[in-house]
Amino acid sequence: MEKHKKKDPLLEPYKLAGMELKNRIVSTPHAPALADNGMPKERYQLYHLEKAKGGIAMTMVGGSSCVSPDSPSVFGQLNVSTDEVIPWFRDFSDLIHKENCKMICQISHLGRRTTWNDGHWLPIIAPSRIREPAHRGFPKIMDHHDIKRVISDYVAAARRCRDAGLDGIEVLQNGHLPGQFLSPDTNFRLDNYGGEFLNRMRFIRELYEALRTELKEDIVIGARVEMDSKLKEGLQPDEALRALEVIESDGTIDYFNVNVGRSDTEYMLASYAVPAMFQKLSPWLQLAGYFKSELATPIIHAARISDLATARYAISENLLDLVGMTRAHIADPHLVKKLISGDENRIRPCVGAGYCIDRIYGEGEMLCLHNVATTREKSVPHLVQKSSTQSKVVIIGAGPAGLEAARVCGERGHKVILIEAAATLGGQVRLASMAEVRKDLIGIIDWLETEVEHLNIEIRRQQYADVNYIMEENPDIVIIATGGIPDLEYIKGLEDCLSTWDVLSGQALINNVGSSKESETNTVLVYDDHGQHQAASTVIEIAKRGYQVELVTPDRHMAAEMGSSNFPMYMKNFKDYAVAVTPDFRLIDVSRSGNKLKARFSSDYGGHITEKLVDHIVIEHGTVPVDELYQELCSKSINDGVTDITSMIDNQKQPYTNSKIESFNLYRVGDAVASRNIHAAIFDSRRLCQNL
Repeated sequence: MEKHKKKDPLLEPYKLAGMELKNRIVSTPHAPALADNGMPKERYQLYHLEKAKGGIAMTMVGGSSCVSPDSPSVFGQLNVSTDEVIPWFRDFSDLIHKENCKMICQISHLGRRTTWNDGHWLPIIAPSRIREPAHRGFPKIMDHHDIKRVISDYVAAARRCRDAGLDGIEVLQNGHLPGQFLSPDTNFRLDNYGGEFLNRMRFIRELYEALRTELKEDIVIGARVEMDSKLKEGLQPDEALRALEVIESDGTIDYFNVNVGRSDTEYMLASYAVPAMFQKLSPWLQLAGYFKSELATPIIHAARISDLATARYAISENLLDLVGMTRAHIADPHLVKKLISGDENRIRPCVGAGYCIDRIYGEGEMLCLHNVATTREKSVPHLVQKSSTQSKVVIIGAGPAGLEAARVCGERGHKVILIEAAATLGGQVRLASMAEVRKDLIGIIDWLETEVEHLNIEIRRQQYADVNYIMEENPDIVIIATGGIPDLEYIKGLEDCLSTWDVLSGQALINNVGSSKESETNTVLVYDDHGQHQAASTVIEIAKRGYQVELVTPDRHMAAEMGSSNFPMYMKNFKDYAVAVTPDFRLIDVSRSGNKLKARFSSDYGGHITEKLVDHIVIEHGTVPVDELYQELCSKSINDGVTDITSMIDNQKQPYTNSKIESFNLYRVGDAVASRNIHAAIFDSRRLCQNL
């Protein structure tokens, strides 16, 4: 007799207060910076709708949505301080509910965690005049009128959420205004809202009581809270637990969304609150389990829980009631649907690269490093549509651009041949993952390779392709994805230098010289005229081997293009390995001086000249396209190798595809066009190929 398969604990339903959830997986609140003038309009809604379609039980929207005019948006939050949000929320919640998914909005007054020179240009307010390092403003000390007004603003915002049909609200306590009252390092008040523990709890208790009085049992009320501030002067685990016990005894909150740390600095954000690639997976799960064991209130937790195995463990071991897989859903919003259908091995993984967070603070919109459809749902659907006709597509190069081109063309139903000169697939991403701090990037290539194999695409490894080889295949479409090679030609003398590729690939500077008294060849200068991961990760690899390393850059500081999720990792490692950093100097040339290399630099600020004498020089200046094959094929193609960018931007088919000429259409993608990044390479191929 066949044994009944035990139901996956992740797929068990759960009742949260009066709300029925179809499974245990949720996406916790975050601000993807997609708001349109503070409102959740089409792009914002489509982003969350995709997760609802993908089977998630609850999507929690509006990370840090602002409740008051003196809490302006500083990272693209929603504005819930006005009735204007109600119709947008009503339409939004209707869309989500049609997918049998619940929707909660996080509301917040940022207190000191904002800036005065935005929005209405009002003074920022806080319990005490303690400046937050991240946002740098000096707050006005709140008086009792401010306290009453802000609590009223919270209640009004919550009412708007309820009236618009949302299932609940969540108050962001940790690091924001309520938490600033509770934490001893941000509250130095001498009145009955400061001092001893219960006084510091007063604002929180009054706020939650006011919300419960207004909302009754109409919708769920949750709180995002900290378990440990990770600050010597801040909230410690014992006092954090005590605070939750007090709130629980008041009976005002339906669940706690627990986390660790605050976001006062870039390092704290990337290390604790939203753990980045250099932090271990699910770092606070056991602490969350301890808090759950001490409390009766349901517990939600999300902090780099990236895979279903960990999520399943968290639920089955009763560490959590609901598991937050927020960044995992940014990478693959259909995660739950794939779990249900038995396609767990096809889930696109979150590799923890932090590109999503870096884009929010840098460019003002959230994007996933390797799922280019996320937040672009209107023009780039997550599911590739079949083509009405079949073409033969030959793709040269199996880096991220070539693999994505092969995957999308395969999904379209075309006959695809993928040709790669190397023995392994992955191109520059595989190389980048050889740096210890970026090792998880290999997950991008592993997923693409798995998908290509799933589609039964023909892959020819260790195969050199020239014009004749390609012409013999009689293709309809040829896509050149040959990538680039390090640019070591733009300055005199670079032929004597190494590239970052030489180091990461293990071809140069591979000896550990740190403990060798005999070795005199141990000084390395890394010149970074790129400002991204390439040079910084290479510096760490060299320093780990014991070399004395100095990074020189023409930028105003090291890793100038690095976002807040990744910069702290590099800064910490640079300090740990005593790496010297010299900004504001541009390389003029390199020459030999005996058995040393002499580099000359000039400053943009006054033309000051300096020279440095070292054993090795490593250069990072992007890549030069490997496009010889493309250039040879242009004259033989129907379209002369032209990609019509207007058609690509407008999500239309490329012209020339219906030509009767006995030839092929030729395109090139990724770094074979110009030196960019992983996201750009994949986006190139997706936009082009989804309409081929």
